[in-house]
Amino acid sequence: MSSVPESLNLRREVSPLELFYDLVFVFAVSQLSHHLLEHLTWRGAAETAILLVAVFGTWSYTSYEATFLDIKRDVTRWMIVIAMGLGLFMNAEIPGAFEDRAWAFVVPLLAILLFASAVTALAARTDALREHFHRTLVWIVASAPLWIVGAVVGPEPRLWWWAAAALVDLTGTWLAHPLPGRTLRGGELVFDAEHMLERLRLFFIILLGETVLTAGRAMTDAPVDVASVLATAGVFIALVCLWAVYFGGGEDVIAIVVASSTDRVRAVRLGVNSAYLVLAALVALAVGSELAIAHPTGHGSVPLALLLFGGPALYLATTAWFYRATAQGAWAQRLVASGVLVVVGVAAVWLPPLASLALLDVILVVTAAVLARAHRALTRSLREDAES
Repeated sequence: MSSVPESLNLRREVSPLELFYDLVFVFAVSQLSHHLLEHLTWRGAAETAILLVAVFGTWSYTSYEATFLDIKRDVTRWMIVIAMGLGLFMNAEIPGAFEDRAWAFVVPLLAILLFASAVTALAARTDALREHFHRTLVWIVASAPLWIVGAVVGPEPRLWWWAAAALVDLTGTWLAHPLPGRTLRGGELVFDAEHMLERLRLFFIILLGETVLTAGRAMTDAPVDVASVLATAGVFIALVCLWAVYFGGGEDVIAIVVASSTDRVRAVRLGVNSAYLVLAALVALAVGSELAIAHPTGHGSVPLALLLFGGPALYLATTAWFYRATAQGAWAQRLVASGVLVVVGVAAVWLPPLASLALLDVILVVTAAVLARAHRALTRSLREDAES
């Protein structure tokens, strides 16, 4: 193994270019939400999930690569700019990806993945990092034919080809792109974990911000009456609670866990893995919020209950798994809250949207308060363990 340059150990702030890059994915989340809203069926949900894996996969790959390469290097900056341009074209084609614009979606998708991984495999400064991204490139090449065949065939079979491609990409990400032979451990890689965690935190805020924009657009189209205003307020309260569930001390817990870990890549990798489901949860909530604001006094339905309660339930269950796997605390409360949301969501099928939002807010407000206390207690415990 080559020696690690000392400069790689420096903590780096998230750069303006990285924030600029993230804006492309604000557009992507909006497109995904719109696609699900326009295709509110099980097939539409499956299409949205596949597109979500593809879109978020490009963000996670390139964000990892920029963190490993160092955003201050020219090669990294050019990689991000090129990926951002390709990503804009890719995200613009989300509405037509399962119709007549499959190639317009697939070509920039594969170009981003192959280009960024190849750059990192060549430009990385250590043998271990180059080896890791050679493995990543092999996994991407393995899924590429599935994406291509899916673009060739018609819309009906395309769902299955692209589902297989997304599954390959997701499996590679989940398992850290293993290949037969020597196992590459996260401890062998010099990695600015705090930088990548900050990227995830900022991306989460962007996701919540897109849901706020969705609520605002729905309010613009809705009549100005008491019911619509209350529904919008209910959506806003739910979003504030979801923000507080993490930022009410949860980020301090994860920061301590990462700082004291001997494998700093693992916690970040688990965070990226869980972010796929967090993104799906927030897309679902955004669509449910738009439906509730549009018809606050209408009839309840299975799709609305799944979106309004299933989204937050999935979010809490996913973060429960993440906290259990990393901090080993503050996870049971999340799991209980997720279960409560599922139970109440069943009853919400027969309730007006405004009543469903009220119940959702009560559950999330209590959950946020309980977790704020749990995070403080866990933070104290982790700091005491670190000092002893």
